[in-house]
Amino acid sequence: MLDNEAFGSFVFYSTLLIIKMYIVAIITGQVRLRKKAFANPEDAMRHGGIAFAREDPDVERCRRAHHNDMENIFPFLFLGAVYSMTEPTLLIARTHFQVFFLGRVVHTVAYLLALKAPTRSLAYIVAQVPCFSMAVQVLIAVASHR
Repeated sequence: MLDNEAFGSFVFYSTLLIIKMYIVAIITGQVRLRKKAFANPEDAMRHGGIAFAREDPDVERCRRAHHNDMENIFPFLFLGAVYSMTEPTLLIARTHFQVFFLGRVVHTVAYLLALKAPTRSLAYIVAQVPCFSMAVQVLIAVASHR
């Protein structure tokens, strides 16, 4: 399957996105520890007492960034894999994957650092463009083979 260069490019950028998601999860855990804001009573008891079983705005911001990743990266994984099977031009496919990846990285940085609006929204839109393009191309490819 990696002989398909478009698929190989997709696998590369998808793996980077999954690593990025792991990094956000680690950041969330570190912020929880630093702010002493634990989701579960047993964790709070281990780190100072039941009073630390609470929400914190900074932890919630990290969680929202992670949740947003799941809402957007998981569909990309499906679309990109199927799109790669439609034999797209390598340069165009790679551009789709790179734009999505860079848009998601900027979105995460903007979310975690609370950058001034509309940075996060623009990054979100930029990352959605290649997904929409891939979805349309997959539908066209499927329709043309019916």
